[in-house]
Amino acid sequence: MYNDYWGFKEKPFENTPDPRFFYCSAKHEEALMRLLYAVQERKSSAMLSGECGSGKTLLSRIILNRLMNKEEYKVALVVNPAIPLLELLGEIVYQLGGENPAGERKIDILRRLNEILYSVSQDGKHTVIIIDEAQTISEDSVFDELRLLLNFQVNERFLLTLLLLGQPELREKIEATRQFKQRLALRYHLTTLTEVETKAYIGHRCLVAGKESPPFSDGAYKLIYEYSQGLPREINNICDLSLVIGMGERADSVEERIVGEVIKDFQQVQETVGKSGEK
Repeated sequence: MYNDYWGFKEKPFENTPDPRFFYCSAKHEEALMRLLYAVQERKSSAMLSGECGSGKTLLSRIILNRLMNKEEYKVALVVNPAIPLLELLGEIVYQLGGENPAGERKIDILRRLNEILYSVSQDGKHTVIIIDEAQTISEDSVFDELRLLLNFQVNERFLLTLLLLGQPELREKIEATRQFKQRLALRYHLTTLTEVETKAYIGHRCLVAGKESPPFSDGAYKLIYEYSQGLPREINNICDLSLVIGMGERADSVEERIVGEVIKDFQQVQETVGKSGEK
């Protein structure tokens, strides 16, 4: 809608996990390094936690792309783990290339998964299971079952690496599952961007979208950071609507006033939602 007006080749602030728009801040680089280390060293499991909208899903896609481009890995990505245990195990089997085991008993599904893992290992590859939004797993029994998957070993070597990504409540659930906590080889909590990183993040996304000079003033940057607190998804929301408003006003740049109007609208919506929730 506003691409031609501002000089973009594509929209720069879409909330989609597009690896091209990945801004590698120091903390995102650290998270990526730890998760890839767990995979490359064939550790049993690792956990990445972070606030909603902090970039965890994008990181999962970065890892997926890197592993899929290498022949030595077989990867399963589960994006909706809030399903019954048998469906979750069946989805993992299906993602790893097995037939959909719908309707089968748990012991049969596990046997099929075991066969796949050994087959992958015999081919000289390593299996990686990535579970995004893992905080939505509500049953402790599911975490117990995932932990038991780590018992698939051969010659003291793990046949799979399990990567769990989720919001901060995932850490609480893991803490409450002592045996699973002990099996985690690595963990990392992804914090939000600093004010300097927020400005760099905006600049990076604009550059990827085809514009070298971001159309935001210094005052706009500061206001965006203060409201978003460095949360990438919030930054995207503010910047996207600010560009729409700026275009509508035929502005030469996105000034602090425009961003302030957008933030005021967001706050009013939040207040309305809050009041309706109280009724």
